[in-house]
Amino acid sequence: MSVDGLPGWLITLLRRWKVLDLHRLQGASGGRSRRSLFRDLARVGYVSSYTHAGRYYTLKEIPVFDAHGLWFYQGIGFSRSGTLKATVTFLVNGAEAGHTHGELEDLLRVRVHNTLLLAVREGLIGRERIARVYLYVSTDEVRASQQVEKRREIVQRVQESRPLVPVLVIEVLVEVVQASENVIEPSDVAARLVARGLSVSVEQVEGVYREHGLKPGKKRNSEPSQP
Repeated sequence: MSVDGLPGWLITLLRRWKVLDLHRLQGASGGRSRRSLFRDLARVGYVSSYTHAGRYYTLKEIPVFDAHGLWFYQGIGFSRSGTLKATVTFLVNGAEAGHTHGELEDLLRVRVHNTLLLAVREGLIGRERIARVYLYVSTDEVRASQQVEKRREIVQRVQESRPLVPVLVIEVLVEVVQASENVIEPSDVAARLVARGLSVSVEQVEGVYREHGLKPGKKRNSEPSQP
């Protein structure tokens, strides 16, 4: 049966089951050859999965792609970009701060190590080492530079907002006690500790102040409690 010249059985089948592999499609077709089946799929418009070695198929009209151009159905992934390599390339080039290996695996829900290596070797994407991990970036130098700079900003913010380890918290409190009868500014404490060779940010010192109820400029009634 055909619908407007198209293989209606195939449209009906895929609309009912959403996603099927070639084996199921061949069985439902009455044993049509792979060549004939792929011709039918091309006529109705299809998308193949980027997961499971691309062996699952759905109609183009079915996927509702997310902001990354991805759609998942019962653990099977489809991409507006097509193949896994094309999808990785699209995601890396479109990311404001590039993407790490782990981020891509979280997004795509598949292993991407070999795909990334292949894409780099083929010149589809580039990579830079940032904070002990590879950052995958655009091959366009200007775009890549922007992505690296944005990633460095993100890494710095994360590091600055990370709570201090107890030993450094004590160092902060000691500086507060020794500096003056009044609580000095967090920036002053941070500067003193950095001058002593300790890695402490103003944001981290501010976190200690909040935790211990310290108010810059106020007189210390008693020594702040130590953890």
